[in-house]
Amino acid sequence: MEQIVEKIKVWLQNQVKQANANGLIVGVSGGLDSAVIANLIKRAFPNDSLGVIMPINSNPTDLKDAEAVVQACHITSMNVDLTATHALMIETIQQEVNRVSEWHEKNARIADANLRARLRMSTLYTIANNYNYLVVGTDNMAEWFTGYFTKYGDGGVDLQPIVDLTKQEVRELAHFLHVPVEVIEKNPSADLWVGQTDEEEMGTTYAYIDAYLKGEEIPEKDKEVIEQLHARTEHKRNIATQLRLK
Repeated sequence: MEQIVEKIKVWLQNQVKQANANGLIVGVSGGLDSAVIANLIKRAFPNDSLGVIMPINSNPTDLKDAEAVVQACHITSMNVDLTATHALMIETIQQEVNRVSEWHEKNARIADANLRARLRMSTLYTIANNYNYLVVGTDNMAEWFTGYFTKYGDGGVDLQPIVDLTKQEVRELAHFLHVPVEVIEKNPSADLWVGQTDEEEMGTTYAYIDAYLKGEEIPEKDKEVIEQLHARTEHKRNIATQLRLK
């Protein structure tokens, strides 16, 4: 673990130097992955790292855990409550759509969830521009392979330092970095809606995804789910499709 931490720290420092930036910023959700990143960027840039908590009607427990994370790793932090901004945007968009055609309630939850992720991305970049920081992503290998992130939302970042680590490896890294135990042991959630959990939404478990990525045998139904997720989300792992005319 110490070697992994050192390798990531040096890589982050090199990326910032190459970009002629000043430091790093991450959104802290109260979850495992963002807690690990907060610790890593603090180690890479003790005086130029920032954790941003961005609640949107968020679970109070998640907010408490996010605060515990930033306090434990002593990273500079700020809290930008986006609840009112999100509500206003949804209301404004819905009204205009209804004026032109029809707002489809069956798609409302995913539209709402993706807007949350994209608002947080925009917030991070606005703050990053102020400090000349790079935005650091929190996707692990399982999330990257299955496309479990919002395009131009939490997938909209400058750097992805833990994308080669399985969920279990990130958990082990969290223990090494002394992330609060309640954060390490909590049920993973992207805070997209009330009661949302990653594994329920994906239709399989991180343990099975990790095993699949390591070439181990898993139940056929879970293998099918994982491969379908990967195929369906290929567009997320690439830049916008380009038409070549010449």
